[in-house]
Amino acid sequence: MSESTPTGSTTSARGSSSKAAARGGSRRHAGVDVVDEGHRIHEGTGFAAWLFVLPALAVALVFVIAPFINTVRLSFTDATFARPGTFVGLEQYRKMLADPAVHTGLLNSSLYVICVVPFMVILPLILASLVSGNSKILSFFRASFYLPVVVSTVIVGLVWTNILAPKGVVNAALKSVNAIKEYIPFLTDRWLLLFSAMMITIWTGLGYYMIIYLAALANIDPGLYEAAEIDGAGVVRRFLHVTVPGVRSTMVLIMLLSSAAAFRVFNEIYVLTGGTGGVGGQDVTMTMLVKNYGTGLNAKYGYAGAVSMLIFLIVGSLIAIEFLIERKMSKDA
Repeated sequence: MSESTPTGSTTSARGSSSKAAARGGSRRHAGVDVVDEGHRIHEGTGFAAWLFVLPALAVALVFVIAPFINTVRLSFTDATFARPGTFVGLEQYRKMLADPAVHTGLLNSSLYVICVVPFMVILPLILASLVSGNSKILSFFRASFYLPVVVSTVIVGLVWTNILAPKGVVNAALKSVNAIKEYIPFLTDRWLLLFSAMMITIWTGLGYYMIIYLAALANIDPGLYEAAEIDGAGVVRRFLHVTVPGVRSTMVLIMLLSSAAAFRVFNEIYVLTGGTGGVGGQDVTMTMLVKNYGTGLNAKYGYAGAVSMLIFLIVGSLIAIEFLIERKMSKDA
């Protein structure tokens, strides 16, 4: 009986030691305190995480945050290429709101969003539904549709410039079948030029958004399609009642991305017009105005900064509205 007491004491001491080790991250082994390695690693993860984040933060600070702050500062000055400028308050914004070129740029950029975004949301989804699968022929079509994405926008613009030229492929084909008597001025008429640029934007964006939709379609349960087919639903009904609800959040994301990209369109218009913005600058967009006012020996940095801030406010508002729509849809779901 006298020997059992120390044994019980030893057992309870070990139990207390184990509990202490669980709480404190260390254990006692052969009379020596051993630090739990898992606990040590846990304590060091905060510093290690900052080491990974710091390079990205430095890049964002140098190439995003600092230029943005400088643009805000310049928009309140009359800085030009020749002089640093002085503080003028809201003078640049007042001049901008009365500038006919800004009105034209706002109209063209807004039309771009209204006309391009619906096609960017719907067409890639239809395309992704048609080419989703594992067969080799579908893989070929996926690669073919994605090809315009990896080709330089300048090359795409030059190709389409030759196609839409007065003696280009389109006019030559239409004239060969006597469909037209005069060449269609795709590159000189204001609205034809704008809609031609929209068509190029849609054509080049189809493959990019198709890839996003393919990833979303892979997360839809195939059993839903089988159940709909058993219930007698055809291809169109399965698309409307299974595919569309299954990728609804992705549709909102693509609406957000395409809206921001459409309002900031630059390459297509610039290449098709040779940097002039069309006849009399009638097809100029907001980003082209920033380039026109902010570069060259006659650059007006303050005015270009004010136009840049207007673009930022409009694109930011579009993103905020679509974010609220997505949030409301998530709550309803």
